[in-house]
Amino acid sequence: MLGDLTARDRAILALEAAWPRHGGAKEEVIRTQLGMSPARYYQLLGRLIESDVALEFDPMLVRRLRRLRDSRASRRAARMPGFVG
Repeated sequence: MLGDLTARDRAILALEAAWPRHGGAKEEVIRTQLGMSPARYYQLLGRLIESDVALEFDPMLVRRLRRLRDSRASRRAARMPGFVG
């Protein structure tokens, strides 16, 4: 159900969807537009992109963000000592 997304959830997704079109420091935009720290923003975004509600709301964006997250995690793991992959 789309009703399960809060206004804050929708604002976070909207910022992620629009970010490539914006210039400037993303952290400052997060603070001014959403009134939260970048750390909190990314924490909420991480939870949000795991939700089926967010996937239903904007499937292309959520899938792209999941791919980026997974790619970064794979690169981090590959740098760890003893990693066999």
